[in-house]
Amino acid sequence: MGDERVKTDAMQIMGMFQVLPRLVVFDLDYTLWPFYCECRSKREMPSLYKDARGILNAFKEKGVDIAIASRSPTADIAKTFLDKLNITSMFVAKEIFSSWTHKTDHFQKIHSKTGVPYSSMLFFDDENRNIQTVSKMGVTSILVGNGVNLGALRQGLTEYNENVNTSEKNKQRWLKKFSGNSSSSEKNEKK
Repeated sequence: MGDERVKTDAMQIMGMFQVLPRLVVFDLDYTLWPFYCECRSKREMPSLYKDARGILNAFKEKGVDIAIASRSPTADIAKTFLDKLNITSMFVAKEIFSSWTHKTDHFQKIHSKTGVPYSSMLFFDDENRNIQTVSKMGVTSILVGNGVNLGALRQGLTEYNENVNTSEKNKQRWLKKFSGNSSSSEKNEKK
């Protein structure tokens, strides 16, 4: 029952925004679930943060693709847990591998697989160093404190829309400036 309520609330939050990201990327450890995979055994039954499944389901229902970018050194355990939680098939890309690049390699692979521009992605992670690095790629990135929840969702969509609006305003300024210059040069050529 809790997952459905969260899904309904998440859908309402999403409905408040003009633009949704084309792809939402999630870290795993301490973002979707409250533990590090390398500290667990494949035999255990994992659990998600209380809002996570409802939020994932809401994105799927809205037609927004979701992916995983995890620097876990135990990809086998992470993949087993995704299977046990019956959420593996929800993700269009699952980049789970150990890395020192703070997820730039993960995002390059996700971009190659999906074709989604970085500026059309939203990312949730619990590590500030990943947030900083991925933000520099043009991805709207949100730091989560206690896993992904409805508050983080609202913050993420707010920041994503602000970034889209800023980008659109800059594009319009550039187009106005460019079209203004071309019309004045055409006038000069006619003289």
